[in-house]
Parts: sequence; structure tokens; C-alpha cells
Amino acid sequence: MTADFAARVLEWFEHHGRRHLPWQHGITAYRVWVSEIMLQQTQVATVIPYFERFMRRFPTVEILAEAPLDEVLHHWSGLGYYARARNLHRAAQQVCARFGGEFPRDLQVLQTLPGIGRSTAAAVLSLAHGQRETILDGNVKRVIARCFAVPGWPGSSQVMAHLWTIAESLTPSQRVAQYNQAMMDLGAMVCTRGNPACPQCPLAANCVALSQGAVDAFPGKKPKKDLPQRAVRMLLVRDPAGAVLLEQRPASGVWGGLWCLPQIDREADPLDWCLDALQQNAVLGRTLPARRHTFSHFHLDIEPVEILLNRPGCVVLEGESRLWYNARQPENVGLAAPVTRLLQEIAG
Repeated sequence: MTADFAARVLEWFEHHGRRHLPWQHGITAYRVWVSEIMLQQTQVATVIPYFERFMRRFPTVEILAEAPLDEVLHHWSGLGYYARARNLHRAAQQVCARFGGEFPRDLQVLQTLPGIGRSTAAAVLSLAHGQRETILDGNVKRVIARCFAVPGWPGSSQVMAHLWTIAESLTPSQRVAQYNQAMMDLGAMVCTRGNPACPQCPLAANCVALSQGAVDAFPGKKPKKDLPQRAVRMLLVRDPAGAVLLEQRPASGVWGGLWCLPQIDREADPLDWCLDALQQNAVLGRTLPARRHTFSHFHLDIEPVEILLNRPGCVVLEGESRLWYNARQPENVGLAAPVTRLLQEIAG
């Protein structure tokens, strides 16, 4: 099958491939890189409006590098996996400082930048410059795992190494940009995770998983593990003007660098916290429904508690780790997704 694998994929791409995605126009290494980072664990339809807004505000790597991290996170708010945005900002600064604003064209050197792994580096070099580099994102892993019936979960090092070997053997010497885009499109549009459109696939005649009637068995599933649970109270502390107190999270860890509501243990008294932290007496406000926010590695059960101050709160701030957020005149700061939803609820 390997002899004409690329030819069949490229022929399919000529008739069915995507050519109107925003990052496919005015192609530069910068635009490809931003799109590839955004597309990690995020669907194309979700990414498109974020990418377009991001490019309007940060059209070049130099502008991104000079921007405050808060503003970068603001334009990322809602996409999730915020380490991607922090790494994007750091990598832009390094591209400017180390390489004069030009992305290096060496695969190994490109991987020294924060947040850029082997497949992302290969995508940038192949899609922007046509270099012969092999990609292996989630869509490509699925296509190869099914075509060649590669057993096991792709997250394991042994299975990943096997997939890389096959992928490298299939990558053609010519039209690499089109081939890599075609493989991503094939996985996203035809060889989907659920209900793949096998009759429309150019590789169906030689797909081992299809011939075995076992398409759903490939790629192998990640071993199941119960996620641990954590519980917090999120405090919606409001001053008489309606502004809400936010605190900036540490740069590393959950919601790193984002602005969030103050959090306390479920057993702690919100009014005691208010007295200790803000030196103000307060009263409890509305009861808001509890909700769960799931991260990749744990569930966070959130109990929102509204607290109403009887005096303006601006005098209590210390340093730059807190701010009073006015939804009517929002600031360009990155907000954690549950915080955005809670702010919308109390404003409605």
C-alpha cells in the first residue's frame, strides 16, 4: 500500500481538501504556527473566529512578542489549555530575541522554542516552506493506525514510535505541504473518531482495519482512569458599584496567569475571608447553582458565593495581583472560562 499511498491521498485532496481556512491564505510561518497551536485539542470550527481575532490584534510575531501577557490571555479566553497561550507568547519573544523575528527553518532548532513539539515544528516547515517534514497530529495518527492496524494507545512511547516510522515512510518528496494538509483533512473529514465515512476514503481498498471489520478498534483507547475530584468556593465579591474582585493566578499551574475569582475551601466562611482579606464586613448575596469544570487531570466542583460589600472596594487592593472588574467596561485581561460564565450570570 505504501507505494501509491501519497498519490491517492493527494488525488483525494484535489477534489475534497480544505483550501479556504483563514490560515491557508497569506501563508507565513507565523500564521501557520499560531493556527497549529490553536488547533491542538481544539476543533477547526472553534478555532477560526479565535484565529481571526488574534491575527487582527497580533498580525506579526513582533507585535505578539511586545504585547502584555494579560492581553494575549484575553484573546485566548475560552479556548482552554492556557499553557498554549503562555508558550505562544514566550516563543514569540524568543523568535525575536534569538532569531531576529524569523522562525528557524531547522526542525531541531524550531523544537527548542516553548510549546513546539516535533509534529508542530514539521507542520510549520512543511506548510509554510514546503520542506519535507513528517507530521503526526491526532488526525494523522488515526488514519495511519487504521490503515495499518497499529495496535495500542498512541500515547504510549512504543506505539508512537511505530506510528512515526510508518508516517515517515509515507511522506512524499514532492508536494509535501499539500500532502500534510491532506492527511489532516482526511482524518478530520472522513476518517473521523466516530462514524468514519469509509466509503468516501481514498485508502479504503487497502485499509487493514476496515478489511477486518474493526475500524472502531483503532487507534487503541487510552487506559481508563477515574479523575480525582476537588471542591472550592468561588467568591463573587461585589462592591456597591457592581464591580467584582478578581485575583491573578500564579504563572504556572491551573489557569496560570489568568484572572479568577478568589477561591476558598468549601468549609471556610466567605464572610470571614472578606473580613480578613479586605478588612470589610459584608453580607451574603444570591445563591448561584453549583457547577463542575473538568480539566484533563481532575474535576473541579465549584460552589459560587456572592458577597456584597457596603463600601467601595478599590482601596483594599495590594500590588497588581487583584483588580476590580467592571463588566460594563471590561478590561483586556484573560479570564478563566468558569469566571466568564459566572460574570455573565450575575450581570444578566
